Amino acid sequence: MLHSVAQPWMWVVFIGFVLTMLAVDVIALGGSRAHKVSLREAAAWSVVWVSLALAFDFGLWLYLTETIGREAATARAMEFLTGYVIEKSLSVDNIFVFLMIFGHFAVPPHYQRKVLLYGVLGAIVMRIIMILAGSWVVSQFAWVLYLFGIFLVITGLRMLVSSEQEPDLENNPLLKLAKKLLPFTPEFHQEKFSFRQHGKRVFTPLLLVLILIEVSDVVFAVDSIPAIFAVTTDPFIVFTSNIFAIMGLRALYFLLADMADRFHLLKFGLAFVLMFVGLKMLIVKWVHIPTDVSLMVIGAILCSAITASLFVTRHKKH
Repeated sequence: MLHSVAQPWMWVVFIGFVLTMLAVDVIALGGSRAHKVSLREAAAWSVVWVSLALAFDFGLWLYLTETIGREAATARAMEFLTGYVIEKSLSVDNIFVFLMIFGHFAVPPHYQRKVLLYGVLGAIVMRIIMILAGSWVVSQFAWVLYLFGIFLVITGLRMLVSSEQEPDLENNPLLKLAKKLLPFTPEFHQEKFSFRQHGKRVFTPLLLVLILIEVSDVVFAVDSIPAIFAVTTDPFIVFTSNIFAIMGLRALYFLLADMADRFHLLKFGLAFVLMFVGLKMLIVKWVHIPTDVSLMVIGAILCSAITASLFVTRHKKH
């Protein structure tokens, strides 16, 4: 049985909030028209999403203080914050992949917004399924957490070794299958994924981009979902921290898109974060690392990677 601090109404209210904010985000970042998101827009919305996550955490703490006590409320609030930091930092790796995909297909900046919107919506649906499934599995088979730990350590080591390697998109089997099954045009047609040409439905390269974006979301979810179970097994905390990180992904992408090359060492930091989280899960039976200590360690790793990246690339011009 899944145990959570959340009442059913909290799930309903949060999902309603997510849908409302996604609608506001769509309108604010261009609505239905092709639109290049400016740096100022992206920065403003990044601040909004982070502020909303912190406000939610504070509100959760206030509510739980009244219902389960201050000590337990503080523990849950720290779990949310740590999970949010983990998910937010791992989402940066998504951005590097998104940049590579958009660059490979030469997607104009004003067409990228729509692809990322569908990517975020798809990621939310997949995260819901994976979080609920993962929470149920953990509640039934506690030893699965050790498998998650081993998986994260191996993933972190693989990320260290292959951080400079880029996948061969042209030989991606999923894209080859899509091209074999569907008729594609070589050029874009505004923001459309498909249109009618000579009475037949044809598809644009933007659909191929969307397929790769969705696949990358699944791959990153496979890494990030186990990572947060090192912090908490409460499905509501896991779900809300994940969703807040995902909802701010579009704004963060446009904020970092033009200067992502200055943060190339961050991948090494993310690899160490995954290995730390994996080791924490593996030694939990013998050594308990408090959530606040985990948050400080993860913060120190990320700050070190960001500082090193900025120092190494300090002479680059933008």
